[in-house]
Amino acid sequence: MRIIGVCRFSYPALGGFKRMHDTVAEREAYLYGSKRMALRFAHFETLALPSVRAQTDPDFTLLVVIGQNMPEPWRAKLHDLCAPVPQIKIVERAPLKHRLALQQTIQDELGEGRPESLQFRLDDDDAMGVDFVELARNVARRSARLRRREPRVAIEFNTGYSATLSKDGILAEDVITAFWPCGLGVYFSEGDDKTIMNFGHHKLHHVMPSIIHPRPPMYIRAKHTDNDSEAKFRPRRLKPLSDAQRHIFRARFNVDEEHVRAVFSGPEGPRDKA
Repeated sequence: MRIIGVCRFSYPALGGFKRMHDTVAEREAYLYGSKRMALRFAHFETLALPSVRAQTDPDFTLLVVIGQNMPEPWRAKLHDLCAPVPQIKIVERAPLKHRLALQQTIQDELGEGRPESLQFRLDDDDAMGVDFVELARNVARRSARLRRREPRVAIEFNTGYSATLSKDGILAEDVITAFWPCGLGVYFSEGDDKTIMNFGHHKLHHVMPSIIHPRPPMYIRAKHTDNDSEAKFRPRRLKPLSDAQRHIFRARFNVDEEHVRAVFSGPEGPRDKA
């Protein structure tokens, strides 16, 4: 069974953002602005990348999709950060509708044979549990009888954290959610031409059986002013990490608060306006 994840990193899609632009050039100018890129890289370096690097099951592929015109020094920085993680493949794509671009990226990776696969999405500013691949594979194996009857099955770990990162550290709250992209995977049987990007994540349970695990905590979802969900950004609901949470962040996500402070307070550290 192939396990394949996809991550959109400042890809200039046609649509797919709540902030709209009339042309690809305007979209790229927005995406590649220096302050925004610094913020995205700071989150990627302290959340997504550490959690991918520490996966207890290394047999997976994460496709990081970027635009063909990502400028230097950002392009080189992304390649440098990802180079030590053999599971990461950086894929350049011309501007397309964002779902179509990610669908094609996954399909190209699977090849014409379309082996059975378990697919997941990871935002560049989120973290997944270090055992996500291992546990998702285990759940898929244990649900073999169900999968013989159903060509697709969603697997969701619905417990995690919302968090805001800054030079002062991490603010967080425990959350239990329904079908957020982080902590979520979909099994596809052999020969299936569909991908996880053919379905709205919040409606997966409308079209396929879903297995929900309330433990262990499996994701950290970052909240900041460059989220598409900025309108729902409520930093006052988040609190400084307790000692217990700090330990969980290190053990479950390979996320270290001192590393966060160092990256966010560096000479080119991001300046989120929140």
